[in-house]
Amino acid sequence: MALITGAGRGIGRGIALALAERGWDITINYRRNAKAAVEAVRLVQKAGGHAIAVQANIANTDDRGRLVDEAMRVFGRIDMLVNNAGMAPRERVDILHVGEDSYDEVMAVNLKGPLFLTQRVARIMIDLLQKGVIEHPKIVNIGSISAYTSSPSRGEYCISKAGLAMVTKLFADRLAEFGIHVYEVRPGIIETDMTNVVKDKYDHLIAEGLTPIRRWGHPDDIGLAVAAIAEGYFPFSTGEVINVDGGFHLRRL
Repeated sequence: MALITGAGRGIGRGIALALAERGWDITINYRRNAKAAVEAVRLVQKAGGHAIAVQANIANTDDRGRLVDEAMRVFGRIDMLVNNAGMAPRERVDILHVGEDSYDEVMAVNLKGPLFLTQRVARIMIDLLQKGVIEHPKIVNIGSISAYTSSPSRGEYCISKAGLAMVTKLFADRLAEFGIHVYEVRPGIIETDMTNVVKDKYDHLIAEGLTPIRRWGHPDDIGLAVAAIAEGYFPFSTGEVINVDGGFHLRRL
């Protein structure tokens, strides 16, 4: 079973469907949009998987515990954790003027939540491994090119994703002895609700060659990358960053 945060729509839903098509059961976490989560459950089941939806704010300690407890109650195992849930600042503000409230909110959802959810799930995975319930569990963090790309009008988001990149390394190092591999999938410009507000800007930049592959990325593109990890196609890799960005990360002259 794969527990996917923020899986009601967008990238999270794309990941859920890619895994469901390969026979995975899914715990779909959502924060507010219950209608989208119910639709995601329907689509997962149509694709061949079994799914439940669990409302929880991963920034909240009690909610994280309830999310994990419900997943374990229904499925009795967690083979894969995908830390996908994330948010952009509610308002783009120059780094010279960004407020602490915005910083705290973004960091809580994008960094604190994944850190402590991973900690909780990793302990469960270790126990399940020792009991012989699961084999080869995996953890995937959905990062962003913002981990290394400066956007001074949404600095708190960039900082959170840079921090998440280190979370990947830390847990990859710590959990390798148990056979738990940890990865970061790093999306580029993906067509979602989050990027819809800057669609015209990126349409122009992509057409002008911002990325060697001149198109928007789609949630399905991320789903395929996570599915490759889920299916065990990287058995001798951990702490690895898998760029799904149309080649944005290339440095070109």
